[in-house]
Amino acid sequence: MGGSKRDIRQRILAGEVGKKDVMRRLAELAYGRVNDCVKLAVEESPELDGLDLSLLSEVRRNEKGMVEVKLIDRLKVLEQLSKVIGEEENQMASFLQAVQGGGDG
Repeated sequence: MGGSKRDIRQRILAGEVGKKDVMRRLAELAYGRVNDCVKLAVEESPELDGLDLSLLSEVRRNEKGMVEVKLIDRLKVLEQLSKVIGEEENQMASFLQAVQGGGDG
């Protein structure tokens, strides 16, 4: 996964994050592995540095020490990814239509 969180923040602030970045991130969230989130819930004192917790939505530990982890809603992420891809495909279709009909005007 290219770049650090700091690099991403700088790119966002500079307005350099594009649709392809969004599509890539949504795909990572939709198809990412939950191993590190499970490690967080199962291990007594996990080392947090280096864990990919991007799929994690919520963590709770009750007074008995039981840990509950809530992950992001992958269906919602897939819906958003589908929407972005659909917009991209519509733009491409419009472009191709304009190119094909460009000599008629």
